[in-house]
Amino acid sequence: MDWGTELWDQYDIIEKHTQSGLELVDKYVKFVKERTEIEQNYAKQLRNLSKKYNLKRSGKDEPDCRFSSYQSFLDVLNEMNDYAGQRELIAENMMMNICIDLTKYLQDLKQERKTYLMEAKRAQQSLESTYKQLDSSKKRFEREWREAERTAQYAEKTDQDINATKADVEKAKQQAHMRSQVAEECKNDYAAQLQKYNKEQNQFYFNDMPLIFNKLQDLDERRVRKLAQGYILFSDTEKHVMPIIGKCLEGITKAGTNVNERNDSMVVIEQNKSGFERPGDVEFEDYSQGINRASSDSSLGTPKGPMELLGKNRSKNFWLFSKKSKLSPATLSPFSSPPAPSPANGPPSPKFGRDPLSYCLKEINKTVKPRISSFRTLRRSPTVTEDFAHLPPEQRRKRLQQKLEEICRELQKEVDQSEALGKMKDVYEKNPQMGDPASLASQISQTSQNIERLSGELNKYETWLAEAGGRGETLRYKTHTFNNNGAHDVLGTDGAHSDESAPDPSHAIYAEFDDDFEDEELTAPIGKCTAMYSFPGASEGTISMQEGEVLSVVEEDKGDGWTRVRRNNGDEGYIPSSYVTVNLNK
Repeated sequence: MDWGTELWDQYDIIEKHTQSGLELVDKYVKFVKERTEIEQNYAKQLRNLSKKYNLKRSGKDEPDCRFSSYQSFLDVLNEMNDYAGQRELIAENMMMNICIDLTKYLQDLKQERKTYLMEAKRAQQSLESTYKQLDSSKKRFEREWREAERTAQYAEKTDQDINATKADVEKAKQQAHMRSQVAEECKNDYAAQLQKYNKEQNQFYFNDMPLIFNKLQDLDERRVRKLAQGYILFSDTEKHVMPIIGKCLEGITKAGTNVNERNDSMVVIEQNKSGFERPGDVEFEDYSQGINRASSDSSLGTPKGPMELLGKNRSKNFWLFSKKSKLSPATLSPFSSPPAPSPANGPPSPKFGRDPLSYCLKEINKTVKPRISSFRTLRRSPTVTEDFAHLPPEQRRKRLQQKLEEICRELQKEVDQSEALGKMKDVYEKNPQMGDPASLASQISQTSQNIERLSGELNKYETWLAEAGGRGETLRYKTHTFNNNGAHDVLGTDGAHSDESAPDPSHAIYAEFDDDFEDEELTAPIGKCTAMYSFPGASEGTISMQEGEVLSVVEEDKGDGWTRVRRNNGDEGYIPSSYVTVNLNK
């Protein structure tokens, strides 16, 4: 069944139906456009929300950054940002695959429909023109036939009239004959026009219009099929990103499971542990025997805990109960040496000596008062010193260690630059046409000064770290070569050999680690790593590896870009962390 056969007389209905179908396509395109705008706005709001609450804008040294709950929140924000990206992808794909494609297809359908309707209109006009000719010939035949009948009747009447002359009768007969011939010609013309019209009408209703209607039917069916594909794409576009959206949601779930409250508690301890010993018991002081106090120093006993601040240590304030905002520079470094181990009953306390009773009361009063408001005064910021003596012992050691690592990195950069300048100078001296060696003098001098300055700071901070009880595990920089016996020799800038135990850091080029691998006990591996690239391992302390080689991880990257590994044969060394993929043991 087709439109040309079943709807041969429903031209107006077909025209309206095809027009409404095109309007439906246009309406669906507008619907999808509004959907894409909603998705884009949603994605934009999600991105703004993630950006608003993304705490990475604060400093990298933010203490909270080490908490698992903090890191998990950042992971949630990152996953939400990725989720927003998937919503944007949905909007983009809908716009490209549905809106733009359907809009272009709709224009083609409109143009094709217009062509078919024009063909139908031309066929209709042709049939109407033929019908007009038929009607004209029919009316002429009718008019001429009536005129022929009238002239024939007049000729017969004239012939019967006795008063009419022979000439009048002959003339009337000739006129009737002429009119009869004209009427016959009109009849033949009418018959021909009728035959022509019937032929064209048959062509119109059985060939031309059914063909046009069938074409319109095919157009409408293609329109419906394309629209159905658009409906399917509307769903498939979102289905295609569902796996990625699912991964984003899984990432949020994983972020929640990664929160470790116990680890966060340990981080709080690590970040805020002062390193102070807890104060011992305050012993009873018998003031009823104050009269004999001047001649005896044993009546008051040995004070402990905060009372230890009296006597010969009264110049040092106990940090927890002191007003840090009023500390003078002289009292900001009471922990220049590591605290001595305490006996079981508390830290040792000095004797009072022969202090008078009034002096003791005064000292007690001075000591007790700050304790009342101690936790309110903790918020006051003390004067920051270079050796971090204003911090508690534990925090001071950590800050000094961090500072040492920063200085070591800066020193390594200067050392590398010094080596590069030295090589460049040698090249200029051997090939003067490439450059003037004297032009590098200022840079070499500046680099040497920087190395001297950083080396001085390194020694200074190492001293402070040793005083604070730190281990001082830092890199030692020295220029070294190998003598014929394979032993280390240190070279100064003049090329003379010097003792390795007294290196000159100002002329450093290479770095070696204080703790040589062969002097250490083999530590258990903490994981495995696979080499993505080959590494020659030509520098001191490194180890070579080939692409695809599997090594044991002994020490993971500490933030300097190097990972310590070990082969099965026991060889150990450092490799670039970016050259391998690391899988640590769980």
